[in-house]
Amino acid sequence: MADWRWNWMGNGLLKQIYRSRTLYLFISPFYILFLVFSVFPILFSIYLSVHKWDGIGEMEYVGINNFRYMFGDQGFWQALANNIGLWLLGNVPQLMCALVIAFVINLSIVRFKSFFKVAYFLPNVTSMVAVVIIFQSLFGSQYGLINFVLQNFGLEKVAWFNSGFGVKVVIASMIAWRYMGYNAIIYLAGLQNIPKDLYEAAQLDGATMVQTFTRITLPMLRPVILFTVMMSTIGGFQIFTEPQVLAGSAAPYPGSETIVLYMYREAFKFFHYGYAAAVSWVLFFIIGLLSVLNWKLFSRSGD
Repeated sequence: MADWRWNWMGNGLLKQIYRSRTLYLFISPFYILFLVFSVFPILFSIYLSVHKWDGIGEMEYVGINNFRYMFGDQGFWQALANNIGLWLLGNVPQLMCALVIAFVINLSIVRFKSFFKVAYFLPNVTSMVAVVIIFQSLFGSQYGLINFVLQNFGLEKVAWFNSGFGVKVVIASMIAWRYMGYNAIIYLAGLQNIPKDLYEAAQLDGATMVQTFTRITLPMLRPVILFTVMMSTIGGFQIFTEPQVLAGSAAPYPGSETIVLYMYREAFKFFHYGYAAAVSWVLFFIIGLLSVLNWKLFSRSGD
């Protein structure tokens, strides 16, 4: 009986798994949960994207009609345009500022580096509800601090929440304030791995701080910059919490509906689960395409 069992399993991987079956039994809960809550939803969303389903009744196969309707829906393109605008306003400036902040903190003349690290990283762990309350106070139309400063300079108050661009500025400010310190810490870790000999040689050659930054720091930080740009791009096209909490139970402010918020509304407000699944896969391919473009832009050939 034993010989038949070993001949059936062979002398390869299955035999090793059988011998270590007790160990695999102990780690099996992780794989079971991973299959149930990660792999199965992904596969089911693919199946769901070509069906019409309200979550209760029977599924109706519609083929590519969900995707066809999506590409003809003005709301989808508006949400995509809002996402791109928020990414440009929120992520691009904060990545540049984060790099400058990390460069300044890394200077030898700067003291209390640990204090600055904690201070800049603190917004990243702050509750989003608290962040929204703070920025609602800052950008309030009547008693906001930003409008108070504008009036002191002789300018008129701005109704930030009444225009699409104004709402984008508010949300982009929240994104920049929340993630600037996080990216600065990553840049700082990359700066500390650059050999000091390069800076000393540049100083002996009479290089200025700007030349040192552009000729040494930026090229050596290329892998770190690639990582932050890719992660910021992925996060920028998954913005949901900021506009959702900002509007509360009301409809999204004009210009604040992102693709994820659009997908959430279609699924849990109108119960178009199949259509929402199709939107999620289009978003997946958009993020994948942008990640490849970032890789091509920031990576040298042969690296």
